[in-house]
Amino acid sequence: MTRPVFYFSDPASELSQVQPGEVLRLGAEEGRHAATVRRIREGEGLDLVDGHGTRALCEVVSADKQGLDCRLLSLEYEEAPRVRLVLVQALAKGGRDEQAIEICTAIGIDGVIPWQSDRTIVRWAGAKAKKGRAKWENTVRAAAKQARRAWVPLVEDVVDSRGLLQGIETLICQGGRAFICHEEAVETLSVHLRTHPLTECEPGGEIWIIVGPEGGICPEETSAFEQAGAELIGLGRNVLRSSTAGAVCLTLLSAALNRL
Repeated sequence: MTRPVFYFSDPASELSQVQPGEVLRLGAEEGRHAATVRRIREGEGLDLVDGHGTRALCEVVSADKQGLDCRLLSLEYEEAPRVRLVLVQALAKGGRDEQAIEICTAIGIDGVIPWQSDRTIVRWAGAKAKKGRAKWENTVRAAAKQARRAWVPLVEDVVDSRGLLQGIETLICQGGRAFICHEEAVETLSVHLRTHPLTECEPGGEIWIIVGPEGGICPEETSAFEQAGAELIGLGRNVLRSSTAGAVCLTLLSAALNRL
């Protein structure tokens, strides 16, 4: 049986510094969920993660309605990827943007940038921007937990098209790459990577996957992003929705980087 994963967060105890044999208290919302919803009991095994690569393999020594006491058996650290994969996801109606970041988190995305494109109907401003980002953070956190990841993707502040353009320019200057998923691209990503392999990316660099809204990316945005160094790519014969394009692109890039 697969060991369940829970997030450990205690200001008084950093997970990466705990020694084998020590007992950790999993309390608050995570602990109550483990004890009362998952009904985990004494003697069962579970993993505690901090969202930053540390994984603690534990055994439950006692349980109550407020949480679990867990003895650390061993500690592991999962290295950060050599090249970070970042999803730039346009805001979308009907929860399609959240569907996109959820499945991409399960596949292995390392970061998420919410993008308010020119054709985006949904608008994040002021308090709504803060609320929207928090909702996305909860989505990727839950998806990472379900996928048993020790790393939780970082959700950045929302950017408009001007801000995204500046980000692309900086990314390219630093040796990174940006791929625009576009239904009118003349070359698929698979073909493109044969002549433009990902070995060109420097260790510690980033690759951005840019996905537009349901209405598509407007020509002016596409032209500006390409001039800044972004690469226009297709994902096959079929036109994908905003909720699925990023996942397909991410899977192909992950395979090319030997991350699957």
